[in-house]
Amino acid sequence: MRTAIINIKNLRLRTYIGFNPEELEKQQDVVINAEIHYPADQALETDSESNAVNYKDITKKMIQHVEQGQFKLLEKLAGDLLDIAQTHPDVLFARVSVDKPHALRFADSVSITMESHSRAG
Repeated sequence: MRTAIINIKNLRLRTYIGFNPEELEKQQDVVINAEIHYPADQALETDSESNAVNYKDITKKMIQHVEQGQFKLLEKLAGDLLDIAQTHPDVLFARVSVDKPHALRFADSVSITMESHSRAG
């Protein structure tokens, strides 16, 4: 089996993230990275998009969820995005990282990473 690895890098979005009063009223930047593994043999043999995991569809769902949502914890946002990354039944493994730039005064960002193996994988 040959495995394809989709990498979505530095998807920059704005959302309500946090639980402090100012965070509840003002959207903040988040930076999302995702890694999605799936078996690629059928896609390679047929050269057909129907046999591949569509990264554009996944990204659109992530954008909609982030921009329309409100989250207290990075864990919740990352978990939701991990669920979206795994919606295609062929996904074997997924990892999602969410960075919150400027969350700490002397740090570039704070991030959380979540990952999951499929039940079949």
